[in-house]
Amino acid sequence: MDIVHLLRAVSVEFGLRQAEFAARNGMHPTDVRALICLLDAARADEPATAGLLGTRLGLNSAGTTAVIDRLERLGHVSRTRDPHDRRRVLLQIEPGALRLGHTFFDPLITDLLAVISSFAPPEQSTIRHFLTSARTAFTPEPHR
Repeated sequence: MDIVHLLRAVSVEFGLRQAEFAARNGMHPTDVRALICLLDAARADEPATAGLLGTRLGLNSAGTTAVIDRLERLGHVSRTRDPHDRRRVLLQIEPGALRLGHTFFDPLITDLLAVISSFAPPEQSTIRHFLTSARTAFTPEPHR
């Protein structure tokens, strides 16, 4: 149980940093989670749609629209037509939002990377396996 409690503590701390970033930048914590989802979609080369965002955040259509509208009003996200399917709207993070995130989170990421690099490659592999498996354990059944 010690590892479970430590994982929960790390999760709480990460959530607190996200909430701090949100508060400093006039956002709701869900807005930060939405930006993270959009960054993950871009990294995975997935089309970022409102449907994808709503599913990943566990929001209904109205809640998803409210998040997107807030992020668009703040200049963090833009909506564009999919060049391959003009009926579909894609979401894109604006460069200013990326800069804002880098300013706040880069020092934390740098510290975390230093911790990770202190582990030997086989230990890093074990950590990666654990975190991947933990994420799967927390993922609701339909999404597995």
